[in-house]
Amino acid sequence: MNADPAPRRPEPLSAQEARRYSRHLLLPEFGEPGQSRLLGARVAVVGVGGLGSPILQYLAAAGVGRITVFDPDAVDESNLQRQILHTEQSVGRPKVESAVRAVSALNSAVEITAVPDSLRADTVLDQLAGHHLVLDGTDNFPTRYLVSDACEILNIPLVWGSILGFHGQLSVFYSDSGRGITYRDMHPNPPKPGEIPSCSEAGVIGTVVGVIGTSMAMEAVKVLSGVGEPLLGRVGIFDALRGEWDYLPLRRTLGREAVTEVEDLALTCGFAPVERGTTTAPNLTEPTTKEADGTMHAEILTPQEALAAAAAGERTLIDIREADEVAGGMLPGSIHIPMGRLLEFARTGEGAPVGPFSDPRELSGAIIHCQAGGRSAKTQAQLAQLGIEVADMAGGYAAGAS
Repeated sequence: MNADPAPRRPEPLSAQEARRYSRHLLLPEFGEPGQSRLLGARVAVVGVGGLGSPILQYLAAAGVGRITVFDPDAVDESNLQRQILHTEQSVGRPKVESAVRAVSALNSAVEITAVPDSLRADTVLDQLAGHHLVLDGTDNFPTRYLVSDACEILNIPLVWGSILGFHGQLSVFYSDSGRGITYRDMHPNPPKPGEIPSCSEAGVIGTVVGVIGTSMAMEAVKVLSGVGEPLLGRVGIFDALRGEWDYLPLRRTLGREAVTEVEDLALTCGFAPVERGTTTAPNLTEPTTKEADGTMHAEILTPQEALAAAAAGERTLIDIREADEVAGGMLPGSIHIPMGRLLEFARTGEGAPVGPFSDPRELSGAIIHCQAGGRSAKTQAQLAQLGIEVADMAGGYAAGAS
């Protein structure tokens, strides 16, 4: 990673700071230089919810000197299942108030600035300028693209995370003056309203939020201190049901021009409610989006599109969950082929036929889904490496059954 870490604070650590951060100082790779950079860092945390809660607590505990938090929302009782920064007494109060109170109680030396407002296209560059790092813990696509584009323009590293159901994702983006990888290289096309379910629609297990948020804080510490290898050029996918991490490579989209101005996507993408009962099948003759070099972007269908295609008999919908998961129900028109069996068949063709398929090449054009989207995204990428192009149903069974 070519980004410079936060500058070392000019003054040496005080005796009190040396005591407080003594466990950091014992680490040969980190030591006083790493701690000094944390103390001199200025970090922006966008979203003080499930991901923002562990992010703020661990960054404050680590001694990050200045933190700006952005969140327009008030605490709701349903937040308490996973947003551990807030308490029952916080319900109805602005989330940034809980943030200030918790950070100040944990480390009074941290300078925290609360902004009880959303980032907007007309102000985001001014609001994020001057920070050494931004962490995006938001749950909506307009803000994710807005933050990524602003960080690309400002050349600020960005730690990003996302959670849904029993799964989470994590990566580090850095524009590197227009040469590096950003959120737009992972998701080139913003989704339309209703294409991807939110946690309030599909649900989320509280503890997986802590896993991803804490991991984001770790990535932030690595970026700021210059220690280790940040998760740049890779996306980590956590499956809580299996207790495993998978990693997929990312690369800059060939031919993509650097972002030079922010775009307000609030009206064109986001989390509108998913309409059920559509009977119109998707246009199956249209290819997925091509990059400038002719390579294809992964095809992602909404639950409505996938179910309509399966109902019309146009495409095969494959449930790649395990047997104990499908025992609780399957989507209409779907067939069950566990992920491991599907990949084994695709690689070797052994044991054919599998379901209606007698040859691995017949898998091309099928639609796959798991419980919430993590495993199916990984499977889709692995099949693509074998020359088998399948579509992924966004949000998995949780979205299709909601």
